[in-house]
Amino acid sequence: MILRDLLFEIGTEEIPARFMTWALAEIERTAAEDLAGLRLPYERLRVAGTPRRIVLYVENASERQADFEQVIKGPPKTQALDAEVKYTAAALGFAKSRGVEATDLRFEAVGGVEYLFAVVREFGKDAVDLLPGFLAGLLKKLVFPKSMYWKDPSVRFARPVRWIVALWDGDLVPVSFGGVNSGYASRGHRFMGSPSVNIPIAKDYWEIMERECVIVDPARRKGMILDSVAEIEKGIGGTAERDSELLEENAQLVEYPIPFLGSFEEEFLDIPEEVLIATMKKNQRYFPVRDSSGRLMANFIGVSNNRARDMAVVRDGNERVLRARLHDAAFFWKEDLQKPLESLLPRLEKVLYQERLGSVAAKSERVRELSARLVAGMGWGDIAQATDRAARLAKADLVTSMVFEFPEVQGVMGREYAKRHNEPEAVANAIFEQYLPRFAGDELPKARAGAVIGLCDRADTIVAIHKAGLSPSGSQDPYGLRRAARCINEIVWGMCLDIDMGALFDASGDALDAGGEVMMKVSDFYRSRLHNQLRERGYGHGTTSLAVASMWRRPLQALRMLKAFDDVAGADWFGPLVLSAVRVNNILGKLSRAELAAVKLAEDSLKEAAEKSLKGALDRQDAIVSGALARHDWKAVCEALSDLSPAISGFFDDVMVMSDDSVERSNRLALLLRCRDMFDSIGDFALLK
Repeated sequence: MILRDLLFEIGTEEIPARFMTWALAEIERTAAEDLAGLRLPYERLRVAGTPRRIVLYVENASERQADFEQVIKGPPKTQALDAEVKYTAAALGFAKSRGVEATDLRFEAVGGVEYLFAVVREFGKDAVDLLPGFLAGLLKKLVFPKSMYWKDPSVRFARPVRWIVALWDGDLVPVSFGGVNSGYASRGHRFMGSPSVNIPIAKDYWEIMERECVIVDPARRKGMILDSVAEIEKGIGGTAERDSELLEENAQLVEYPIPFLGSFEEEFLDIPEEVLIATMKKNQRYFPVRDSSGRLMANFIGVSNNRARDMAVVRDGNERVLRARLHDAAFFWKEDLQKPLESLLPRLEKVLYQERLGSVAAKSERVRELSARLVAGMGWGDIAQATDRAARLAKADLVTSMVFEFPEVQGVMGREYAKRHNEPEAVANAIFEQYLPRFAGDELPKARAGAVIGLCDRADTIVAIHKAGLSPSGSQDPYGLRRAARCINEIVWGMCLDIDMGALFDASGDALDAGGEVMMKVSDFYRSRLHNQLRERGYGHGTTSLAVASMWRRPLQALRMLKAFDDVAGADWFGPLVLSAVRVNNILGKLSRAELAAVKLAEDSLKEAAEKSLKGALDRQDAIVSGALARHDWKAVCEALSDLSPAISGFFDDVMVMSDDSVERSNRLALLLRCRDMFDSIGDFALLK
């Protein structure tokens, strides 16, 4: 078998960094699927790219498509042959529909019955005949979040395509896209390479591009950045914040990374460090630097896409840009400090939260009232004053100049301004902690006041957006309700807050005058999110469904119940108990209300040992289960069920419930009613089947 390499380079204007990681993963996935569909084997699939190119490289691909044979089942022999043992019209029609001759038909037995089978053979084509369509298809399948057209409006890509290299070893693969035809000519680095670079054969591509100062592999560029950052750190005695997203973005912004050290005036360190970090990371893509004690230094590490003759020019230019932004931040900081948060509250009345739901001021007041109810209901009088004050000021920083310029520091600035205006520390911290966690893996609130405001704010958002008819659908969730529900559960679980979320949603619904239909949608939405989060923790579907159905209103107890039941799910007694619970429901479900109402237990007439054993187990465990449920002692509940399980299994094994004797039947049904009452008090055991 002859093996060849395939090179496919799509050369473009600079593609935004935020598109690149997705694009490379997408072209790898699509190419692998398409090559499998083409039956074209290969040794390795490699994708790479820079802002100016997306590259697919297939190593040691077969020169020829694999042959294909498929055996397709047709009509039974009794319908395929006539009395003269010739193919019937049904058999010949089957052969024609599969594109085969009668000689390609055969009979095979399946389950003792003979059927007609067609053998469809397709001989492999030369890869060179398949590759143009394969590559053209890849170009069309790459659909970016935002695309552009440059000539033909029907042809779109992330940025205009300027050149295409498509080589099968050294042979050109003809591909055309957006008025650009494939060729041997690539392009080097925009500043340090050649405007046109000939690629004579696919295997030489990587070496040629590196000579042209293009590091095509993003992983290598990241490694180069980290190595250079480590060298810079040694020289200044500091440590750069190695933010993975920032590293990824920098690697996707350059073709040849040249990290450099910059600095700014130490006076800017008086600005809250979150603002400095936001300015450096979000606006300039710089790595902030901290000293050995963890304090922010007046330095940054940037990444240039050009090795200038004098890198001081590059450094000075970047420092000027950062300095201008820091001057703005310093101005906003000083201006905002002149006005206490309290004085900004009237301005929230003019900030629209959502056109159907009124202003931010109205939402803020709802959250404040909801927080007060939650604090009172939980008996947390020690945080009532701080929570109320923090809830009143919670959104005031949204109308400050700093947050207007840097939205990502909302809450941070509220905390800092509150501190500067002598608000209690608990109030200032709660203003910040209401937003925690901000993203996956982020820290949780450290104190209950911030957690309470955050929970109430998110509960209000979920109910309000559902009331506005804007609940999430498919992948669309513009108001972040899924994230809000996730954060609620993370706070409840992480801080062990036994909060009745059902009651909190109901209180929010009352404040918003949300109807029953809206609240039904809210509960369905929240239960679904709770179920998904618990499943993500590795719990089984059945036990998760039981816990959510029974305890969705109290997510902390749902988790604890789930843990307890999951721990015993593999016990010898658990499976028989579930089966017994289902049998109880099936038997009692066939009886009318009148029949069930007439059932009575005559204890003196119990004769069978199995009857007495089940009654004894019920007598022992009824009160225990009731008490354990009242205090949410799930381990005790499981222990009680383990005692009941052999008794109820033995009951079903040894007696016939629907006895012809009316007294026996009544006694046995009465025992099952007691069992059902106990099971129902815990949950729907049918979900565990």
